[in-house]
Amino acid sequence: MAESVVLVAQKREGRGSRLAQRLRAQGQIPGVVYGHKQATVPVSLPGDELDHGIRHGTRVLDLQTDAGTQKVLIREVQWDHLGKDLLHVDFARVSADERIKVSVRIELRGVAPGVTAGGLLDQPLHSLHIECPAISIPDTIRVAINELQLDGSIHVKDLKLPEGVKVLDEPDAIIVHVTTPAAELAPAGEVTTAEPEVIGRVKGEEAKEGE
Repeated sequence: MAESVVLVAQKREGRGSRLAQRLRAQGQIPGVVYGHKQATVPVSLPGDELDHGIRHGTRVLDLQTDAGTQKVLIREVQWDHLGKDLLHVDFARVSADERIKVSVRIELRGVAPGVTAGGLLDQPLHSLHIECPAISIPDTIRVAINELQLDGSIHVKDLKLPEGVKVLDEPDAIIVHVTTPAAELAPAGEVTTAEPEVIGRVKGEEAKEGE
């Protein structure tokens, strides 16, 4: 679980794309803070610190503003079309004892014996929808596959979850399985081939050969 970090946010006056561009040119990222039946507050934050936190798995921040420090969850991040530069961030207010719903990436750990035996590893699910304490969001849900045999599967209901975490996906949903490759050749056996048809011979010619 990534530790909460502290960022200083400034209240942002005015809106619009031009103002947002000026902020980004100054190294600031525009955002909004909302939730808990309080007013939505536009803010700006130091871009380098925010970008570093997001890329290292930060989900919860302690946001310092003129109104004091509040704990927030990063709800939505907007990137440029190349996925390189931060454009805008939405923060939702949370409390330490609050349970929230988030999506968490699945991380496979180990080597499946079924793959070593010639099977193919297939992972239908790459993330899980979970409910957990706001201050205890796991970085990933780790799934051990070192006992996964050929034609074996690991379902959602098979997971060993961190304390306080509840998975909201269907219990019978397959997370990962090892499948047997389709046969590339037909079953071994006697193979018969039809004689090629002779094209262009007329009945008259066949009769002459039989005389």
